[in-house]
Amino acid sequence: RVNVTVRSGLPMVLSGSAEPCAQLLVSSIGVVGSAEQNQQHSARFFDLLTAKLGLGPERIVIRFYPLEPWQIGKNRTVMTFL
Repeated sequence: RVNVTVRSGLPMVLSGSAEPCAQLLVSSIGVVGSAEQNQQHSARFFDLLTAKLGLGPERIVIRFYPLEPWQIGKNRTVMTFL
């Protein structure tokens, strides 16, 4: 499952430049927990973002956040119990 939030038009500076850029935050339970996993995810996300946004890869940063099931609430409980 993937949830996406897009916030366009925000002032951002990346590597000292205010040229157009993007930051992608990825959080997931059990999918982004290792360097090997994230290297594969990173390549796919960069391919998608460079194609769709027209940005060079040097203008994109991806941050991965591994989560535990108890950190996500859904349907009045947490994912641990779903």
